[in-house]
Amino acid sequence: MADVMDAAFEDPAEREAYEAFVAAQERGNAGFELGEPALVCRWRMAGKKVPMLNRHIRALAARRVNGAPINRNLVSWAKQHIEWSLAEGDFTERDGVLMVVVDVDGQAAMSVGAYEPLADTSLEALAARSEAARREAGEAGVAPETLCAVDGNQLLIVVDEGEAPCGTVTLVEQLAQTRGLTLVPADLDRVCAGQSPFLVSDEHGIVPASDSEPNEFVNFLIDGLEKLRARTRQARRGRNGSADWPVETKRLAV
Repeated sequence: MADVMDAAFEDPAEREAYEAFVAAQERGNAGFELGEPALVCRWRMAGKKVPMLNRHIRALAARRVNGAPINRNLVSWAKQHIEWSLAEGDFTERDGVLMVVVDVDGQAAMSVGAYEPLADTSLEALAARSEAARREAGEAGVAPETLCAVDGNQLLIVVDEGEAPCGTVTLVEQLAQTRGLTLVPADLDRVCAGQSPFLVSDEHGIVPASDSEPNEFVNFLIDGLEKLRARTRQARRGRNGSADWPVETKRLAV
């Protein structure tokens, strides 16, 4: 169990917050105990909202848990409750990270934590993250982040043919097509050799390799995502109800 938890949470502080959250939910929900994590999604927030929430939900629906498609009821629950739970929640991390955890028994929980930028954004470090995400995609069906690069009029993406992309990658693909770029699945070595490699991540957004010069397209993506985050902070939200706690848990069979 310890090895699984260590693999699921890279940051010890994030794991500590997760365990504290589970303990609080056990006190507040008789009989509830979140088990071994099978899936952990991290989505960046803006003003207590999640930009591109619909894209993230579609990517969640494409994931697998224990080798089986994720339960549609869980996806519906997440879509229904995330927005109003965040808005009504008593937490200070308005631009933090929403973490959605699904355990091996099909129980799900949401928690909010502080956003921590990547300490190492060298090409080597970003490539290592992309490689680790490929392993996650092998189990869950969707990689939460991937390395990309421009090669002439092509956007090279480290992704398998026919694989469902994560939410942020779907936005990048759409923007690339508006610039006349053809989307091309490629292996990691080819992408690393491309122009201005950059990581596309649900948690970290667009992260250019620090040891290469971002090109015009990468800057376009960074600017576009920041504008989207700014609009999300300013958007008015309709009230769909209230929550008794900032995050919610639910037991669902996967």
